[in-house]
Amino acid sequence: MNLIAAHRASEEKLDQFLVKNRNVNKASLLEAGYVVEIAEQIQGCFSLERMDEGSYWLKQLYITKAEAAKLPVLLEAILNLAKEQEAKKIYVRSHQPVVDVLLESLQFHPQREEMPVDKSNQKEGNWWTYDVSS
Repeated sequence: MNLIAAHRASEEKLDQFLVKNRNVNKASLLEAGYVVEIAEQIQGCFSLERMDEGSYWLKQLYITKAEAAKLPVLLEAILNLAKEQEAKKIYVRSHQPVVDVLLESLQFHPQREEMPVDKSNQKEGNWWTYDVSS
């Protein structure tokens, strides 16, 4: 599994991935995102958007059904990437109970109060934070 900055990924492979996954925001992905390459093909993506000094919002986390079993490994790789970028806190919004279970197992903490990254006023989903240690 390789994480590649989306703007450095093969345009042909990226286009093939986006055609199959139309819900991914290409502009956001190219600005602050990464693609997940497995066996020479893009099988997932995510954006790690910087919010302020040390805080990042993990957005658009997606992996194909065929590679879904690798989601825990992908999340660990994202946390390592965030640590390399000197992140102190990561925010994530989950829309699926299975992702909630996974986030909890990886030491993410559920949030009850309004999140500083939530500009959409969406009520669905659960917010989680992760404190990145050195």
